[in-house]
Amino acid sequence: MNQHEIYEMVREGLECVEEELTRHSRSDIQLVDRIGQYLCGGGGKRVRPAILLLSSRLCGYNGPASYRLGAVVELIHAATLVHDDIIDDAKVRRGRASVNAQWGNEITVLMGDWLYMTSFYLALEHRRFEILDILTDATRKMVEGELMQLSLNGSPDITEGQHLDISKRKTAYLFSACSQIGAILGSAGGEKQELLRQYGLNIGVAFQLVDDVLDFTADETTIGKPVGSDLRGGKLTLPLIYLLRDGRSEHRELVRQVLGENGSGGEHVEAVIRLVRETGAADRVLAKAHDYATEARSFLAGFPDCPAREALMAIPDLLVQRNR
Repeated sequence: MNQHEIYEMVREGLECVEEELTRHSRSDIQLVDRIGQYLCGGGGKRVRPAILLLSSRLCGYNGPASYRLGAVVELIHAATLVHDDIIDDAKVRRGRASVNAQWGNEITVLMGDWLYMTSFYLALEHRRFEILDILTDATRKMVEGELMQLSLNGSPDITEGQHLDISKRKTAYLFSACSQIGAILGSAGGEKQELLRQYGLNIGVAFQLVDDVLDFTADETTIGKPVGSDLRGGKLTLPLIYLLRDGRSEHRELVRQVLGENGSGGEHVEAVIRLVRETGAADRVLAKAHDYATEARSFLAGFPDCPAREALMAIPDLLVQRNR
Protein backbone atom coordinates (compact mmCIF):
# COMPACT_ATOMS: atom_id res chain seq x y z
CA MET A 1 0.00 0.00 0.00
CA ASN A 2 1.48 3.36 -1.03
CA GLN A 3 1.05 6.80 0.50
CA HIS A 4 -1.69 7.81 -1.93
CA GLU A 5 -3.73 4.69 -1.15
CA ILE A 6 -3.38 5.25 2.60
CA TYR A 7 -4.46 8.87 2.43
CA GLU A 8 -7.31 7.99 0.07
CA MET A 9 -8.55 5.51 2.69
CA VAL A 10 -8.82 8.25 5.31
CA ARG A 11 -9.38 11.15 2.90
CA GLU A 12 -12.87 11.99 4.16
CA GLY A 13 -11.69 11.77 7.77
CA LEU A 14 -8.72 14.03 7.08
CA GLU A 15 -10.99 16.51 5.31
CA CYS A 16 -13.08 16.61 8.49
CA VAL A 17 -9.90 17.08 10.54
CA GLU A 18 -8.95 19.97 8.25
CA GLU A 19 -12.36 21.57 8.75
CA GLU A 20 -11.95 21.26 12.51
CA LEU A 21 -8.47 22.79 12.32
CA THR A 22 -9.65 25.74 10.26
CA ARG A 23 -12.68 26.35 12.45
CA HIS A 24 -10.81 26.19 15.74
CA SER A 25 -7.91 28.30 14.49
CA ARG A 26 -10.39 31.16 14.04
CA SER A 27 -10.66 33.95 16.58
CA ASP A 28 -12.50 37.23 17.08
CA ILE A 29 -9.07 38.73 17.70
CA GLN A 30 -7.84 39.69 14.24
CA LEU A 31 -4.16 38.97 14.84
CA VAL A 32 -4.82 35.52 16.32
CA ASP A 33 -7.17 34.72 13.44
CA ARG A 34 -4.61 35.83 10.84
CA ILE A 35 -1.81 33.75 12.33
CA GLY A 36 -4.10 30.76 12.89
CA GLN A 37 -5.14 30.73 9.24
CA TYR A 38 -1.53 31.24 8.16
CA LEU A 39 -0.59 28.12 10.09
CA CYS A 40 -3.51 26.13 8.65
CA GLY A 41 -2.46 27.14 5.15
CA GLY A 42 1.10 25.97 5.70
CA GLY A 43 0.35 22.40 4.76
CA GLY A 44 1.93 19.45 6.50
CA LYS A 45 1.64 15.72 6.03
CA ARG A 46 -1.03 15.25 8.73
CA VAL A 47 0.64 11.97 9.64
CA ARG A 48 -0.44 12.13 13.27
CA PRO A 49 -4.18 12.57 12.59
CA ALA A 50 -3.96 9.83 9.93
CA ILE A 51 -2.49 7.41 12.47
CA LEU A 52 -5.21 8.32 14.97
CA LEU A 53 -7.94 7.77 12.37
CA LEU A 54 -6.52 4.43 11.24
CA SER A 55 -5.95 3.19 14.79
CA SER A 56 -9.53 4.01 15.74
CA ARG A 57 -10.81 2.18 12.64
CA LEU A 58 -8.62 -0.80 13.44
CA CYS A 59 -10.40 -0.98 16.79
CA GLY A 60 -13.87 -0.53 15.31
CA TYR A 61 -14.55 3.22 15.59
CA ASN A 62 -15.09 5.68 12.74
CA GLY A 63 -16.80 8.83 13.87
CA PRO A 64 -16.64 12.53 14.73
CA ALA A 65 -14.59 12.14 17.93
CA SER A 66 -11.64 10.93 15.85
CA TYR A 67 -11.88 14.03 13.63
CA ARG A 68 -11.94 16.40 16.59
CA LEU A 69 -9.08 14.63 18.35
CA GLY A 70 -7.13 14.48 15.10
CA ALA A 71 -7.35 18.27 15.05
CA VAL A 72 -6.28 18.36 18.70
CA VAL A 73 -3.03 16.48 18.09
CA GLU A 74 -2.29 18.60 15.02
CA LEU A 75 -2.80 21.80 17.06
CA ILE A 76 -0.43 20.48 19.72
CA HIS A 77 2.09 19.69 16.99
CA ALA A 78 1.71 23.20 15.52
CA ALA A 79 2.26 24.73 18.96
CA THR A 80 5.53 22.84 19.39
CA LEU A 81 6.71 23.94 15.95
CA VAL A 82 6.14 27.65 16.53
CA HIS A 83 7.88 27.46 19.91
CA ASP A 84 10.75 25.46 18.40
CA ASP A 85 11.20 28.08 15.68
CA ILE A 86 11.57 30.78 18.33
CA ILE A 87 14.18 28.73 20.21
CA ASP A 88 16.07 27.96 16.99
CA ASP A 89 15.62 31.48 15.57
CA ALA A 90 14.32 29.73 12.45
CA LYS A 91 13.30 31.96 9.56
CA VAL A 92 11.76 29.31 7.31
CA ARG A 93 9.20 26.59 7.96
CA ARG A 94 7.78 24.35 5.23
CA GLY A 95 9.25 26.50 2.50
CA ARG A 96 7.88 29.85 3.67
CA ALA A 97 8.50 32.41 6.39
CA SER A 98 8.11 31.04 9.91
CA VAL A 99 5.57 32.67 12.20
CA ASN A 100 8.31 34.30 14.28
CA ALA A 101 9.93 35.71 11.12
CA GLN A 102 6.57 37.21 10.14
CA TRP A 103 5.29 38.47 13.49
CA GLY A 104 8.24 38.42 15.90
CA ASN A 105 9.07 36.27 18.91
CA GLU A 106 6.81 37.97 21.45
CA ILE A 107 3.63 37.43 19.43
CA THR A 108 4.69 33.95 18.33
CA VAL A 109 5.31 32.59 21.83
CA LEU A 110 1.85 33.76 22.86
CA MET A 111 0.36 32.23 19.74
CA GLY A 112 1.99 28.92 20.65
CA ASP A 113 0.40 29.17 24.09
CA TRP A 114 -2.96 29.92 22.47
CA LEU A 115 -2.66 26.82 20.29
CA TYR A 116 -1.88 24.65 23.32
CA MET A 117 -4.83 26.01 25.26
CA THR A 118 -7.16 25.63 22.28
CA SER A 119 -6.13 22.02 21.82
CA PHE A 120 -6.81 21.15 25.45
CA TYR A 121 -10.09 23.06 25.43
CA LEU A 122 -11.21 20.86 22.51
CA ALA A 123 -9.97 17.70 24.21
CA LEU A 124 -11.89 18.59 27.39
CA GLU A 125 -15.15 18.77 25.45
CA HIS A 126 -15.13 14.98 25.18
CA ARG A 127 -14.92 14.51 28.94
CA ARG A 128 -12.70 11.47 28.31
CA PHE A 129 -10.17 12.06 31.04
CA GLU A 130 -8.11 9.03 30.03
CA ILE A 131 -7.49 10.73 26.69
CA LEU A 132 -6.76 14.04 28.37
CA ASP A 133 -4.20 12.33 30.62
CA ILE A 134 -2.44 10.88 27.56
CA LEU A 135 -2.34 14.25 25.78
CA THR A 136 -1.12 16.06 28.90
CA ASP A 137 1.61 13.50 29.47
CA ALA A 138 2.75 13.65 25.83
CA THR A 139 2.86 17.46 25.91
CA ARG A 140 4.82 17.48 29.16
CA LYS A 141 7.31 15.02 27.69
CA MET A 142 7.75 17.20 24.60
CA VAL A 143 8.62 20.19 26.78
CA GLU A 144 11.00 18.04 28.81
CA GLY A 145 12.65 16.86 25.59
CA GLU A 146 13.17 20.43 24.45
CA LEU A 147 14.68 21.37 27.81
CA MET A 148 16.96 18.35 27.72
CA GLN A 149 18.11 19.25 24.22
CA LEU A 150 18.78 22.85 25.21
CA SER A 151 20.79 21.74 28.24
CA LEU A 152 23.00 19.63 25.96
CA ASN A 153 23.14 22.11 23.08
CA GLY A 154 26.67 22.50 21.76
CA SER A 155 28.01 19.65 23.86
CA PRO A 156 30.09 17.12 21.90
CA ASP A 157 29.65 14.62 24.73
CA ILE A 158 25.98 13.81 24.18
CA THR A 159 25.45 10.06 23.95
CA GLU A 160 23.32 8.00 21.61
CA GLY A 161 21.08 7.05 24.52
CA GLN A 162 20.53 10.68 25.48
CA HIS A 163 19.64 11.63 21.93
CA LEU A 164 17.18 8.75 21.60
CA ASP A 165 15.56 9.80 24.88
CA ILE A 166 15.20 13.34 23.54
CA SER A 167 13.75 11.98 20.27
CA LYS A 168 11.16 9.95 22.16
CA ARG A 169 10.11 12.93 24.23
CA LYS A 170 10.09 15.56 21.49
CA THR A 171 8.52 13.44 18.74
CA ALA A 172 7.62 9.84 19.53
CA TYR A 173 5.30 10.32 22.51
CA LEU A 174 2.86 12.38 20.45
CA PHE A 175 2.81 9.61 17.83
CA SER A 176 2.13 7.05 20.55
CA ALA A 177 -0.64 9.27 21.92
CA CYS A 178 -2.31 9.24 18.49
CA SER A 179 -2.32 5.46 18.13
CA GLN A 180 -3.36 4.87 21.76
CA ILE A 181 -6.20 7.40 21.54
CA GLY A 182 -7.46 5.56 18.46
CA ALA A 183 -7.58 2.36 20.50
CA ILE A 184 -9.49 4.11 23.29
CA LEU A 185 -12.05 5.51 20.84
CA GLY A 186 -12.58 1.95 19.62
CA SER A 187 -13.09 0.75 23.20
CA ALA A 188 -10.10 -1.59 22.93
CA GLY A 189 -8.84 -3.21 26.11
CA GLY A 190 -5.64 -2.36 27.90
CA GLU A 191 -3.54 -4.92 26.03
CA LYS A 192 -4.48 -3.59 22.61
CA GLN A 193 -4.03 -0.03 23.80
CA GLU A 194 -0.49 -0.86 24.87
CA LEU A 195 0.29 -2.58 21.56
CA LEU A 196 -0.85 0.45 19.60
CA ARG A 197 0.98 2.79 21.98
CA GLN A 198 4.21 0.89 21.33
CA TYR A 199 3.49 0.95 17.60
CA GLY A 200 3.23 4.74 17.65
CA LEU A 201 6.27 5.16 19.88
CA ASN A 202 8.51 3.19 17.54
CA ILE A 203 7.15 5.00 14.48
CA GLY A 204 7.89 8.31 16.17
CA VAL A 205 11.52 7.44 16.86
CA ALA A 206 11.97 6.24 13.27
CA PHE A 207 10.38 9.46 12.00
CA GLN A 208 12.76 11.62 14.06
CA LEU A 209 15.84 9.66 13.02
CA VAL A 210 14.94 10.19 9.36
CA ASP A 211 14.53 13.91 10.08
CA ASP A 212 18.03 13.88 11.58
CA VAL A 213 19.40 12.37 8.37
CA LEU A 214 17.46 14.65 6.02
CA ASP A 215 19.06 17.65 7.72
CA PHE A 216 22.31 16.48 6.09
CA THR A 217 21.22 14.70 2.91
CA ALA A 218 18.24 16.63 1.50
CA ASP A 219 18.13 20.08 -0.05
CA GLU A 220 16.40 23.20 1.18
CA THR A 221 13.65 23.04 -1.44
CA THR A 222 12.79 19.49 -0.41
CA ILE A 223 12.75 19.88 3.37
CA GLY A 224 11.48 23.47 3.43
CA LYS A 225 14.30 24.83 5.61
CA PRO A 226 18.07 25.35 5.31
CA VAL A 227 20.20 22.19 5.17
CA GLY A 228 22.33 21.69 8.27
CA SER A 229 19.99 23.70 10.49
CA ASP A 230 20.50 21.42 13.49
CA LEU A 231 24.28 21.58 13.17
CA ARG A 232 24.27 25.37 12.80
CA GLY A 233 22.12 25.57 15.91
CA GLY A 234 24.51 23.42 17.96
CA LYS A 235 22.26 20.34 18.03
CA LEU A 236 24.16 17.08 17.86
CA THR A 237 21.81 14.57 16.29
CA LEU A 238 22.61 10.90 15.77
CA PRO A 239 24.59 11.23 12.49
CA LEU A 240 26.94 13.66 14.23
CA ILE A 241 27.10 11.52 17.37
CA TYR A 242 28.25 8.59 15.22
CA LEU A 243 30.78 10.80 13.44
CA LEU A 244 32.19 12.05 16.76
CA ARG A 245 32.25 8.60 18.30
CA ASP A 246 33.62 6.58 15.40
CA GLY A 247 35.22 9.10 13.04
CA ARG A 248 38.87 10.00 12.77
CA SER A 249 40.39 12.58 15.10
CA GLU A 250 40.33 15.27 12.40
CA HIS A 251 36.60 14.62 11.94
CA ARG A 252 35.95 15.13 15.63
CA GLU A 253 38.04 18.29 15.63
CA LEU A 254 36.09 19.70 12.70
CA VAL A 255 32.75 19.09 14.44
CA ARG A 256 34.05 20.73 17.61
CA GLN A 257 35.22 23.69 15.53
CA VAL A 258 31.79 24.13 13.99
CA LEU A 259 30.19 24.00 17.43
CA GLY A 260 32.62 26.68 18.62
CA GLU A 261 31.72 28.88 15.67
CA ASN A 262 28.00 28.73 16.53
CA GLY A 263 27.17 27.95 12.93
CA SER A 264 28.93 31.02 11.53
CA GLY A 265 31.61 29.09 9.65
CA GLY A 266 29.73 28.13 6.49
CA GLU A 267 32.68 26.37 4.89
CA HIS A 268 33.23 24.17 7.95
CA VAL A 269 29.50 23.37 8.17
CA GLU A 270 29.52 22.22 4.56
CA ALA A 271 32.58 20.06 5.27
CA VAL A 272 30.81 18.33 8.16
CA ILE A 273 27.72 17.76 6.02
CA ARG A 274 29.91 16.05 3.41
CA LEU A 275 31.56 13.91 6.08
CA VAL A 276 28.21 12.72 7.42
CA ARG A 277 27.31 11.60 3.92
CA GLU A 278 30.69 10.14 2.94
CA THR A 279 31.56 8.26 6.16
CA GLY A 280 28.32 6.31 6.20
CA ALA A 281 27.05 7.98 9.38
CA ALA A 282 23.79 8.92 7.64
CA ASP A 283 23.33 5.37 6.34
CA ARG A 284 23.82 3.94 9.83
CA VAL A 285 21.10 6.18 11.21
CA LEU A 286 18.73 5.21 8.39
CA ALA A 287 19.40 1.55 9.17
CA LYS A 288 18.47 2.23 12.78
CA ALA A 289 15.29 3.96 11.64
CA HIS A 290 14.42 0.85 9.63
CA ASP A 291 14.91 -1.24 12.79
CA TYR A 292 12.40 0.92 14.66
CA ALA A 293 9.99 0.67 11.72
CA THR A 294 10.25 -3.12 11.80
CA GLU A 295 9.67 -3.10 15.55
CA ALA A 296 6.59 -0.91 15.08
CA ARG A 297 5.01 -3.38 12.67
CA SER A 298 5.57 -6.25 15.10
CA PHE A 299 3.06 -4.71 17.52
CA LEU A 300 0.27 -5.10 14.94
CA ALA A 301 0.69 -8.89 14.67
CA GLY A 302 -2.22 -9.66 16.98
CA PHE A 303 -4.77 -7.51 15.16
CA PRO A 304 -7.08 -8.99 12.52
CA ASP A 305 -6.39 -8.36 8.84
CA CYS A 306 -8.33 -5.39 7.52
CA PRO A 307 -7.63 -2.30 5.38
CA ALA A 308 -6.77 -0.20 8.45
CA ARG A 309 -4.20 -2.75 9.63
CA GLU A 310 -2.72 -2.94 6.13
CA ALA A 311 -2.34 0.83 6.07
CA LEU A 312 -0.76 0.92 9.54
CA MET A 313 1.64 -1.84 8.49
CA ALA A 314 2.71 0.23 5.47
CA ILE A 315 3.18 3.57 7.26
CA PRO A 316 6.52 2.81 9.05
CA ASP A 317 8.41 2.10 5.82
CA LEU A 318 6.77 5.03 4.03
CA LEU A 319 7.95 7.38 6.78
CA VAL A 320 11.47 5.95 6.72
CA GLN A 321 11.71 6.18 2.93
CA ARG A 322 10.40 9.73 2.67
CA ASN A 323 12.57 12.57 1.38
CA ARG A 324 11.05 15.39 3.41
